[in-house]
Amino acid sequence: MAAMTRKEAREEAFRLLFETEFRAEEDPNEIFALSEENREVSEDAYIRTVYFGVREHLEEIDELIVRHSNGWKPGRISPISRSIIRLSIYEMLYLDDVPAAVSLNEAIELVKRFEDLKMRRFVNGLLNGVKEEIEAAGKA
Repeated sequence: MAAMTRKEAREEAFRLLFETEFRAEEDPNEIFALSEENREVSEDAYIRTVYFGVREHLEEIDELIVRHSNGWKPGRISPISRSIIRLSIYEMLYLDDVPAAVSLNEAIELVKRFEDLKMRRFVNGLLNGVKEEIEAAGKA
C-alpha cells in the first residue's frame, strides 16, 4: 500500500476522533487498533500522534474551544465540528511541521466535506481566535 498523503492521514485522524465521540468510555488503544483493522489503514505516525495527542490534551484543547466559541456550550457543537476543531487545535499547539494557517485551512476543507456548510463560519471564527491566542503567546 502506498504511503498516505498528509491530507489523507488528517482525514483518517478526524474519522478516529469522530468515532471516539460515540465511544468515549472505551480504551483509545482498542478504538485505534480496531479502526486500523476495519479500515485497513496502514500504520501512520501522523494519525497515531494526532489521535493519542488529542486524547492526552483533551482538557486543554476543550478549554480553548470554550474560550473561543462565543457563547456556544461544547455540547451544542456537533461531534463532526468538535472533532475537526480538536484536531486543528492539536496541530496548532503541538505539531511544529504544520503551520497554523495550513491547519486552519485543512479544517475548513474537512468541514466542507463532512459538515453542514453553515458550520464553516463558526469553525473558521473559533479556530482563528485560537490561532491568534497561540500566536500572541508565542507558541506558533
